Amino acid sequence: MDYKAKIEELILTIIREGGSDLHLGSGRVPAVRIAGELIFLVKYPVFTNEDMLGMLSEVMPKVKIEQFMETQEADFSFDFHNDARLRGNAFFQKGLICIVFRLVPKVKTIAELHLPQIIADLARKKQGFFLVVGPAGQGKSTTLSAMVDLINNEQARNIITIEDPIEHIYIPNKSIINQREVGIDTKDFHVALKSVFREDVNVIMVGEMRTPETISTAVTAAETGHLVLSTLHTNNASQTIDRIIDSFPGNQQDQIRTQLAASLLGILSQRLIPRITGGLVPAYELLLNNNAVANLIREKRTHEIDVVIETGMESGMIDLNHSLLELVRAGEISIETAHTFSLNPKGLERMM
Repeated sequence: MDYKAKIEELILTIIREGGSDLHLGSGRVPAVRIAGELIFLVKYPVFTNEDMLGMLSEVMPKVKIEQFMETQEADFSFDFHNDARLRGNAFFQKGLICIVFRLVPKVKTIAELHLPQIIADLARKKQGFFLVVGPAGQGKSTTLSAMVDLINNEQARNIITIEDPIEHIYIPNKSIINQREVGIDTKDFHVALKSVFREDVNVIMVGEMRTPETISTAVTAAETGHLVLSTLHTNNASQTIDRIIDSFPGNQQDQIRTQLAASLLGILSQRLIPRITGGLVPAYELLLNNNAVANLIREKRTHEIDVVIETGMESGMIDLNHSLLELVRAGEISIETAHTFSLNPKGLERMM
């Protein structure tokens, strides 16, 4: 099999069909995810483990393949003829190799992503901590890339990104942009974050908050005059705050709670919803930190944050149900789809 030609043909398929992910595995045919649905490409033969190794050799350097065979896990990125960029993960299941590629969307503006304009205002802040949260595959990295690109095109800032792997490639405009990949340019997120304090940085983008040490350093950076942007795999704003605080030992939770109340700018929780006409459109919840929110964080009353979001529309906040309802009224999504993606379907029903 011509593995180079085969992998290029499969990548062209997801690009041409507007897909998001490509699934390859030994013992099965390839599959692509299009508009949230997994579709099996039955015209292809069942791939063998030899096929998987052959295709892996086309997208990863030999040294990284050797590491993968030892560690049995690998994250990597792949440039496709300078036309597209993909994020990949290779892993074993039942002793057999599997690879999942995600097509990294080209950097878009906040308006092109159909996100609220207040996200642009947050990107222009000089300091603070802003999180984009949601399940995997909901466009978190794409939203952060739009914020970083806005800063790059508007302001003279020193921007450092810490990613695993690097996804969007930025072309410096008014800013300096240094992109560091974990495992290649730095040992890990925490080590890289500690280093930024000696690198005259203005904006720090951390691909993902994985450990309490990373979270603590990021919050400290936001407190000390830096704009920090990052992501977490959580469902909504209140859960995000609880997750951050609960990741610390009990004797440290009051301190991180106080720091978070002071440094947090906001939390955007987003979902990509199938459109009636095809494709995906974002629905979101947006929490903006104000005195009321900061007090709730400090006083261990995060369960009341949902109410603050619901009643804070005048200040720019929006809850997920209102966002879904706006999409229904605009004819973008169906009522049934809105119910499927709502975290509070009964509340949505009362709003209809």
